[in-house]
Amino acid sequence: MKIKQLLAAVALLMGILVRAQQTQDSVPVQQLEGVVVSDSRFPLERGQSGKTVISLQRDYLDQFPGVSVARILNNQSGFEISGSRGRPGEVLGVFARGGRGRQVLVLIDGIRVSDPSSFSQEYDLRLLNADAVESIEIVKGASSVLYGTNAATAVINIKTRKAGKKSFEVLAGTTFGTQNTSEESDLDLGNFTQNALLSGSLQGFDYRLSFSNSFSNGLSSLADTAGEPDPNTNSSADLNLGFEIFGKNEIRVFANQTRLRSAYDDSFLQQDAPYLFVTDQERLGLSYIRKGTFGSIEAKTAYTVFDSENRSNFPSLFKGNNWFGDIALKRTFGANFQALAGLMYVEDRAELEQDKRFSLLDPYLNLVWTSPGGFNLNTGARLNLHSEYGSQAVYTINPSFIQKYGYGSLKLLASWATAYITPSLTQLFGAFGANPDLQPETNRTFEIGLESQWVKGPRLSLLFFDREEDQTVLFDNNAFLYFNAANPISVQGLETELQWGLSAHLQLSANYTYTERKGDNAIRIPKHKANVLLSAEVAQGSNLTVEYSYTGKRRDTDFATAANVELQAFSLLGLRFSQQLVKERLRANLALTNILNESYTEVLGFTTPGRNLALGLQFKL
Repeated sequence: MKIKQLLAAVALLMGILVRAQQTQDSVPVQQLEGVVVSDSRFPLERGQSGKTVISLQRDYLDQFPGVSVARILNNQSGFEISGSRGRPGEVLGVFARGGRGRQVLVLIDGIRVSDPSSFSQEYDLRLLNADAVESIEIVKGASSVLYGTNAATAVINIKTRKAGKKSFEVLAGTTFGTQNTSEESDLDLGNFTQNALLSGSLQGFDYRLSFSNSFSNGLSSLADTAGEPDPNTNSSADLNLGFEIFGKNEIRVFANQTRLRSAYDDSFLQQDAPYLFVTDQERLGLSYIRKGTFGSIEAKTAYTVFDSENRSNFPSLFKGNNWFGDIALKRTFGANFQALAGLMYVEDRAELEQDKRFSLLDPYLNLVWTSPGGFNLNTGARLNLHSEYGSQAVYTINPSFIQKYGYGSLKLLASWATAYITPSLTQLFGAFGANPDLQPETNRTFEIGLESQWVKGPRLSLLFFDREEDQTVLFDNNAFLYFNAANPISVQGLETELQWGLSAHLQLSANYTYTERKGDNAIRIPKHKANVLLSAEVAQGSNLTVEYSYTGKRRDTDFATAANVELQAFSLLGLRFSQQLVKERLRANLALTNILNESYTEVLGFTTPGRNLALGLQFKL
């Protein structure tokens, strides 16, 4: 049966290629390099950047209505997010370049959103709805010079939706679909998402108010049990107001409230249970930008409250708050030299056995030189001044050289950068194995690679990276204590990416990642991973996307025996179709995931979906 399904998928793919070639425009297509920001905090042409920055704009995200941000990130090179392909609401493990979640920093509109009350100061990606996102930029490697603690393996820079250009606009969408395992074929609906954005622009003022909600109730958390489905509900509301004063000053006020309710089972005893994880986050912030002839001043601050609870046989509460502030002066000297000087302040607080807090104050400097001859340099340094352990200095050196030809360009790049990770309040002062003598974890990343861009053809990049972690914070189960590891952990890998506009109506993107982690068990980190996305305009207003992903073998821990086991590799094939019903007003979507109904294990003992169907509508007023 699967052979027939595979042949049908191949035939479908060939049909897309033929149809897209038939509808090809006679005007030659020129791929633009685009502009990236996150690797320097200055807008640079891609050719001037010394990184292989991943930039996901709204036109890319529009291909995945109702899909989580975690699932979208999982399809990018260098990333493995365990749980993103499982039951909605399952706990996520974020692994970038063979690292752990605490080594990835998430920014939303320039604000750090790490949870100080959690064990590892991570942001819970389950809280973010992709329909509320305008763009995502990903910079891999050590980036603490620009962004501070936790920016060791990757920075995920997320910008929320822009306000409409008219005085009043409405964007809204809904998706609904089945939620079956590979052993089921029901048409009962078990997955729903809704989102709405009200926005507009007037003279000197813009506003946007967004709402999103998702609900799923089709799958049990644990595999191989006859338990009841475990529902998951996630809702979010955002408000953003922008004021332009005298044409050079912009003040922006923003607020967010997010709630997550996710049921789960007893993973240790592998049995059905009425457990529930509840989390509420509330954020209020302010930003200011003053633009001048030779540069700008940018300041932002935010206060966030975190409140989470595990309702189980081992109940726990996690409460905390965070103050974040950053002010940066950007200055341009001539046509080729830019400088950034800034100061960042963070104060984290958590309600443990006693209220505990720490603060850090970081001055930093970054310089960018883009020479007319093709040589570019991005370099900088930061000094972390911490209230508990003292000071920590980090730096980065990122040269690149681009040679342009008549048919395109070839860029050579290299980078040597360091990063640091502050121990969490729970690790320093919590009730479970706290150690106030912990030192910050340090990371070092070396990269070397090349990127080739053809004017009328593909963009291809190949990059080797080498990471080393020192003083990694680990937990000793025998001594029941957090400690700094005596021996370093090293990770080497290879990343390659391909972007190719095969015609005016056909776009191919693919990536492959090889990751080798040494020094520990490398739990849930595959050595080999690949993704392919083929998007085609098969007719005017009709778009078809075929997605394929391969996840190689990796190890996981069996909690029943405390032994590590090997998980088998698996492949997933999906299909997405969208049809414009009313020009620029109404669009319908269809998604068929796991077409071949693959039975696979993503996290040992947990349920994964089989073949499922989803339908949706998006409209604009």
